Amino acid sequence: MRYDEFLAEVRELGEYRDQQEAEQVTTAVLSVLATRLPGPTAEKLAAQLPEPLREGVREAEQPEAESFGVEEFHSRVAELLGGRALTAEQDTGAVLTTVAEAVSGGELNQLLSHLPSGYAVMFGKAELS
Repeated sequence: MRYDEFLAEVRELGEYRDQQEAEQVTTAVLSVLATRLPGPTAEKLAAQLPEPLREGVREAEQPEAESFGVEEFHSRVAELLGGRALTAEQDTGAVLTTVAEAVSGGELNQLLSHLPSGYAVMFGKAELS
């Protein structure tokens, strides 16, 4: 998936005003996700994302994954965007559903294997939770 296609999908799912807002939300969600994943998994994810998004994931990745649940994930996204957790829930869903469409099935399974089952819903994969 190309960068402009990725952002167009996020923009449509999240009902954002413009591409700039979709880009801001995408950057925030991916940076929080990168802190939640082990370094090698974040790197594999970055490799399957469009070029401009790769760098943000790589900058946020850490050797050891932080451990936090869905509620904390939304709280961190809200803090980065200066919004509320309820809005961050919508933001997270728009971005991570697009991630699920953009990466291979094997990569998505690998990524979800490093996260608690409640995270699958955020990727639009409730059946995997």
